[in-house]
Amino acid sequence: MRLTLLGTGAAGGMPLYGCDCVDCRQAQADPGLGRMPCSALLEWGEHRLLLDAGLPDLHRRFASGSYDGMLLTHFHVDHVQGLFHLRWGPAAPIPVWCPPDPDGCADLLEHSGCLDFRPVMTHGHTWQLHGLSITPLDMVHSRPTLGYLFEYHGRRLAYLTDTKGLPAHTLRLLQGLPALEVLVIDCSFPPGSAGRNHNSLNEVLELHAGLRPRSTVLTHIGHDLHGWLQRHTLPPGVRAGWDGLSLELCEALA
Repeated sequence: MRLTLLGTGAAGGMPLYGCDCVDCRQAQADPGLGRMPCSALLEWGEHRLLLDAGLPDLHRRFASGSYDGMLLTHFHVDHVQGLFHLRWGPAAPIPVWCPPDPDGCADLLEHSGCLDFRPVMTHGHTWQLHGLSITPLDMVHSRPTLGYLFEYHGRRLAYLTDTKGLPAHTLRLLQGLPALEVLVIDCSFPPGSAGRNHNSLNEVLELHAGLRPRSTVLTHIGHDLHGWLQRHTLPPGVRAGWDGLSLELCEALA
């Protein structure tokens, strides 16, 4: 099982529009130093699943039929904007598993085109997709949001964004499992910040200590945290994700 982080940025991305700080200037000069909307690609066996759809060029990056479907965390624009263009294509129906949120985003649910939305998931109810176990997990956010626990051949990976902390019942579920190989988690703000709807580094380090995964990877990284990371080091077992980072779970066991 492999997870590739396609985007690791918060809603504003990097570089931040109109900002002339040194980090934004570097990201302007070298797009490889920037951050696209938070999203990922999960691969196992011969199968592929897109996690969120915030990349605006999604329809160009992934050919029709090259993946098994999409798994949405929630319907904020920075996680679904790639669907607005893609939906009008003549592709076969694309399964889009998502939280039950009847408001969705704009007219996506009403005019879905080739997208087959499936808002049938609930917290803690595991289901199977081509041998992959998927367990939706409630998050703490400003609209219905799910994180996901993936299990394949005994390997466990949790992808938890967008959230501020974790609900008690989600924390209990994860603590009741054998140790996670990889925890990929929302971390939008530097230590000492009190942002809304997203974790600061303080909150992530507390979760890392409580869940004790083999490796914790930060994603949904905001502008100020991006700058902080250029000038500070993270504790052992915790690292910042970047766009294009691939995580092989067999490596996480080494």
